Amino acid sequence: MTRLFAGTPWDRPPVCDRCGQLETDCTCPPPVPVVEIIPPSKQTARLSLEKRKKGKIVTVVRGLPGVGNDLPALLARLKTTCGAGGTLDGDDLEIQGNHLDRIREQLDTLGYNVRR
Repeated sequence: MTRLFAGTPWDRPPVCDRCGQLETDCTCPPPVPVVEIIPPSKQTARLSLEKRKKGKIVTVVRGLPGVGNDLPALLARLKTTCGAGGTLDGDDLEIQGNHLDRIREQLDTLGYNVRR
């Protein structure tokens, strides 16, 4: 009796590429995705000021992609530099208060291109 896929890869059960065991018996850890870090010199950060509820001013850093950057670490560094609070809203960094000059100076020091 011949099966439809006899002699093809679909005829054999799937095996692990690393250890050669059946996938159901494999104990290899799952592969870790490699994320390439984009150098700061190839990125442009756009700075702006926004007014929020009750007249609060927020400095917003846009234009930095979430993939290829460590945005939480960058936000922590900018918050420390400015001595202010802030949050990560999607791919936008928001720092409480008007800190355009301090943030521009810090981003320049880190090697980012900065536009207003």
